[in-house]
Amino acid sequence: MTQKPPIIIAHRGASGYRPEHTLAAYELAIDMEADFIEPDLVITKDGILIARHENEISATTDVAIRPEFANRKTIKVVDGEAKNGWFTEDFTLAEIKTLRAKERIPQLRPQNTAYDGLWEIPTLQEVIDLVKHKSVETGRTIGIYPETKHPTYFQSIGLPLEETLVVNLQANGYEGSNAPVFIQSFEVSNLQELSIKTDLPLVQLLNVSGKPYDFVVSGDERTYVDLATAEGLREISRYAQAIGIHKNLLLPKDSEGKLLSPTSLISNAHKANLLVHVWTLRNEDFFLPPDLQGNPQGEYELFFNLGIDGVFSDNPDTAISVRVNKK
Repeated sequence: MTQKPPIIIAHRGASGYRPEHTLAAYELAIDMEADFIEPDLVITKDGILIARHENEISATTDVAIRPEFANRKTIKVVDGEAKNGWFTEDFTLAEIKTLRAKERIPQLRPQNTAYDGLWEIPTLQEVIDLVKHKSVETGRTIGIYPETKHPTYFQSIGLPLEETLVVNLQANGYEGSNAPVFIQSFEVSNLQELSIKTDLPLVQLLNVSGKPYDFVVSGDERTYVDLATAEGLREISRYAQAIGIHKNLLLPKDSEGKLLSPTSLISNAHKANLLVHVWTLRNEDFFLPPDLQGNPQGEYELFFNLGIDGVFSDNPDTAISVRVNKK
């Protein structure tokens, strides 16, 4: 739609090479020339936004082996799913800062476990500070692509993410539709609320199955697949500037996992004046279709040739190399 090369969004940083959502992962992604880095945002007990994939942090930190926090383990229902573990909203930022990050999928990325225990959990402000520093150092504008995680849940416990996020971004000079920011969410109502509070670009995330959790709560019958129709996309365009789509919504797979013909999602989205960003491309064969085992570059080529506007990547260097070769 923009006639520009697709942007490369470092998914949780260069998380194919470093434990995700660490300053080291973000910095490596920037050094690999990613255009945007993506922090998933959750919140602490004292209202500070931090970068974690989930508010339950036993998979991404060493909290489970910290005896001083043993009594914080609990069961909570988040987006209708019971989870057993430790939750960011039960910790102050000072307590979170005593924890250390670890690799979330060590069975697939054993090389990343060498970095377990080295790095803190960063705040949104620390991520922004890194981006600003690296933008000056590299001479190019590096964007941020924050995701509001579980917004209905956090609203329900009196720790809404949206106002804090907007205030943080404004305080750091991010304003207007051309700012190097995309705010994303799997829910709809919080993006609609944000569209009134900010001119920053918003992204409706669409999964290949299920529905937004705020739809579950409100009784809305529509699913993500319904939102991905031409009519659904026109509705999204009233409050968002882009869609972030599961890659299978654009390139479906058959029962054996082999790729089928692409859907009309890109052309429908572009007709609705929406950018299309695809998630998530990764180098490991575990994540690749049978047709592309051992050839992650081929998956990027497929999606780039379809005319997408951006891609989320765990391996920004691979994404960049394919984009450069296409010029």
